[in-house]
Amino acid sequence: MENELISTEKIEELIDGKKIKDIRHIFEVVPTIDIAEACDDIEDKKKIVFIFKTVKSEYTADLFTELSPDTKEEIIQMMSDDQLADILESQFTDDLVDDLEDLPANLVTRVLKNVSKERRATINRLLNYKENTAGSIMTTEFLILLNTLSADEAIKQIRKTGKGKETIYTLFIMDNKRNLVGTLDLDDLIFADGETKISEIMNRDFVTTTVNEDQEEVANLIKRYDLNAIAVMNNDNRLVGLITVDDIVDVIEQEATEDMSKMAGVAPLENSYLDTNVFKMALKCAPWLICLLILGTFSSMILSKFENALGALPILVPFVTVLMDTGGNAGGQTTTLMVRGLAVQEFSPKDYLKILWKEMRVALITGIIVAIFACGWFLLEMYIGIISFNGAEISATGAALEGGELFLARFKVAGLVSLTLFLGIMVAKFVGTSLPMLVAGLKKDPALISSPFVTTIVDVCSLLIYLGFAYIVFGQILPSL
Repeated sequence: MENELISTEKIEELIDGKKIKDIRHIFEVVPTIDIAEACDDIEDKKKIVFIFKTVKSEYTADLFTELSPDTKEEIIQMMSDDQLADILESQFTDDLVDDLEDLPANLVTRVLKNVSKERRATINRLLNYKENTAGSIMTTEFLILLNTLSADEAIKQIRKTGKGKETIYTLFIMDNKRNLVGTLDLDDLIFADGETKISEIMNRDFVTTTVNEDQEEVANLIKRYDLNAIAVMNNDNRLVGLITVDDIVDVIEQEATEDMSKMAGVAPLENSYLDTNVFKMALKCAPWLICLLILGTFSSMILSKFENALGALPILVPFVTVLMDTGGNAGGQTTTLMVRGLAVQEFSPKDYLKILWKEMRVALITGIIVAIFACGWFLLEMYIGIISFNGAEISATGAALEGGELFLARFKVAGLVSLTLFLGIMVAKFVGTSLPMLVAGLKKDPALISSPFVTTIVDVCSLLIYLGFAYIVFGQILPSL
């Protein structure tokens, strides 16, 4: 398919020319998401309404779902009640609920007015479930088969009632008392002997979730057991809905985006980046920056406390940023691994000691490698003049040192910085491991312990180590605290 078929200009050209046949053809050959993205860029939204008037609702219902919230809002305001009801009737309930969550209250009222009484009750029930739970993302449009049916009878029922259901690839089997007793994959049903009872071929070791389960946990269940759909049970252990894998793809994207935002020190966005205005973006960033600024006060306090020492031995100053950056990077690496491992359930807080032992061994090896390299590198910097240090600051006469004395002085400085780097990496790995585990143990999102937060803590520790060892190595020339 050529790109020009889905461009905004092409769609506008067809609408302006009233080429209804060509517009309908596009929906048959172009993915709906591509059409929606092109329609979002149309300035005159009245043109999009023309599409809804001329294309079958089975296509436009999907188009409506894929449009941006702002475009949906404008279109609803332009449509008649009959047009709106036609679109809403063709949408899956879970998609409609997602749309309603993005609309202002007055438009939500209008939408609910144009759906059937039964569907309105279902929508209200889904809207009342806690956000980001299984109940809030499940669909109630699913197919149920009785376990007493034969394979042929089940296939006939699917043909008769399965057309408008969310999925027929995973079938849910109930007994005469409406208890969920198994699941059945469509391919197993098709290839079964026609007289075979589905109770004989259904899966009895099925996995379910509850309406109050966090959506991220549901995603982990579907991934772990390689499911196409999962049954959602209420508090009475009755089947009330299902969640399909396409819903979980959206959840995974949402959760990943949220975790990335938290780890970067930005509050998650409700809408896409382009659909969020600059004022809201600023409000998402500012609180985190202010929090980190306050935490950074501890670094300022330490530098202020050791101000005289840094003034007496200025060679210590150029290495401060290197120490803070390296420690922060090491902590950030570990935090990322911890958040990712906890998110995909590779390990849990109960594995803390095992994970910490592994990370500390990694820190030991990494710290030794970095410290040895850093010592040689800093010596090279001082010898070629990148960092100027002739030893006069520590000389008894105040004159520049030479030969072996100069090398020893430079080696002391390089060794001091390298030792601090080694210990800073050890601290960073400890903090980067412990804090996410602690937060996860408290049943909170470990991504809350963002990399900037860990970095700030490690910065404070690195400064204390660095300046503390400076007094041990050069105490005789540094002023007392």
